[in-house]
Amino acid sequence: MVLGCAGSGKTVFAQRLAKRIGQPVVCLDELRARLGDGDDTPAFRKLVAEAHAGEGWVSDGNFAQVSFDLRLPRADLIIWLELSKAYCVWRACARVLRRGEKHKLRNLFQVLAYIRNFERLNRPLIERERTAHGADVPVMHLKGRRQVVDFLNAPRIGHS
Repeated sequence: MVLGCAGSGKTVFAQRLAKRIGQPVVCLDELRARLGDGDDTPAFRKLVAEAHAGEGWVSDGNFAQVSFDLRLPRADLIIWLELSKAYCVWRACARVLRRGEKHKLRNLFQVLAYIRNFERLNRPLIERERTAHGADVPVMHLKGRRQVVDFLNAPRIGHS
């Protein structure tokens, strides 16, 4: 499972990791987008459960309160991407300007507020849910772009 702040690169990291280890990517933002603008938690949880039913996967996204009880019991490793707030803001702004991007400019201020408050509000909530549903799952913290790149380029990916 790949966790981190908005703009930290969870999706790109998950895609590269999944390709490297030959497993499918489960992107929670994409699952959520299938449901449109409504807030249908039961339908989202059903999609999450179905997507994580396979033998192996790389799961990208937080959604701690509505998905950790489904994902963490099946997870082998949690990778926390811990990049600077400035980096996350830069990536969040840059991605809304790319052609065909699913992240929209109209949501940018909401995303920037999430980034601003992530360490104070969201990370403690994520950690509480992680502890409640997967305290025994190993956690690897990748702090900064260099550690992310080194992890993905390591001869043997995994945890020891």
